[in-house]
Amino acid sequence: MVKCVSILGSTGSIGRQSLDIISRLPEIRVAALTAGTSVERMAQQCRDFQPELAVMATREAAEALAAEIKELPIRVSYGEEGLVEAATIASADCVITAVVGMVGLKPTLAAIRAGKRIGLANKETLVCAGELVMAEAEKNHVEIIPVDSEHSAIFQCLMGSGEKKEIKRLILTCSGGPFFGKSKEELSKVTKADALKHPNWKMGAKITIDCATLMNKGLEVIEAMRLYRMPLEQVDVVIHRQSIVHSMVEFVDGAVMAQMGTPDMRLPIQLALTYPERIACPVDGLDLLTCGSLTFSKPDTDHFPCLALAYRCAKQGGTACPAMNGANEEAVAMYLRDEIGFYDIYRLVSSAVEEVPFIPNPTLEEILETDRLAREAVRRLSKS
Repeated sequence: MVKCVSILGSTGSIGRQSLDIISRLPEIRVAALTAGTSVERMAQQCRDFQPELAVMATREAAEALAAEIKELPIRVSYGEEGLVEAATIASADCVITAVVGMVGLKPTLAAIRAGKRIGLANKETLVCAGELVMAEAEKNHVEIIPVDSEHSAIFQCLMGSGEKKEIKRLILTCSGGPFFGKSKEELSKVTKADALKHPNWKMGAKITIDCATLMNKGLEVIEAMRLYRMPLEQVDVVIHRQSIVHSMVEFVDGAVMAQMGTPDMRLPIQLALTYPERIACPVDGLDLLTCGSLTFSKPDTDHFPCLALAYRCAKQGGTACPAMNGANEEAVAMYLRDEIGFYDIYRLVSSAVEEVPFIPNPTLEEILETDRLAREAVRRLSKS
């Protein structure tokens, strides 16, 4: 079990649930918290958990927070420099990376180089720079414990399983999102409010839209490749509407191991903090007699082409993945501002991927530049 934690993105869904778990584990204290611009929520978290450092996205938000908590002995910082400081603060032995998007890449790399355990909830880190990140983790002997429910499920299925050559494939489950089974005509008319109604999980807006397009599952396929060092051909996706089986591993002898449970992110969050131990968790246990039938089906990549696009980018490698991710972040942000339609997300992302120059073996600087160019391409293409 870890002793002291920094949480990057503490006011978001994963961050708040991480603090809920920590509030029940007196053995763990909080070293640093970071947030975007949610000053009031961050101020309350500072009062509740007394971190050494609190970081906001902007100077204005940091100044507002400092005024709110002036009676507390907490240092306040802001921006990317503050994020990196929170990720490398000496007292923390674990960093939960719960920020959304490419903003998590630099602080995650910094935390790895500082020897911290990573509770990874920021999938973009591995999607965009997985080879670099995993090489740094290996070099610095750092544990990366996934917090995403699907990757935590695979992690749990592989605990004590033996050698990688025994694995036939990883099977990521997918709820299908709020639009499962809808026709293209129906999908052309869906609203943002419809897209934000996930059937099983309560998550932030960006990831919820990604679930609606199935891009989230595509990002998870790439993340699984990187995290478990598996060929793309050995990572599959199945639709599982009930979100009870969180993912599975099939072994070469035909055995399939699945991790099952109620859809509650606190279980994988707690495991990232207590691994290799398991302790009692506040999550409701799974009742097999009342959870209903469990069904599985093939993803529909015709109606939801973002998943197929992610597979193509994963196969291409290089800067195709960071181009896709950056373009998707920009397109989803535009969709959430009601500037484009549902299918415009795929149209803009796929066009941006084709437009941005491809680099087969990019450096970190080239990955960051690809991200910038992809976002710029989406903004330009949206006007045409």
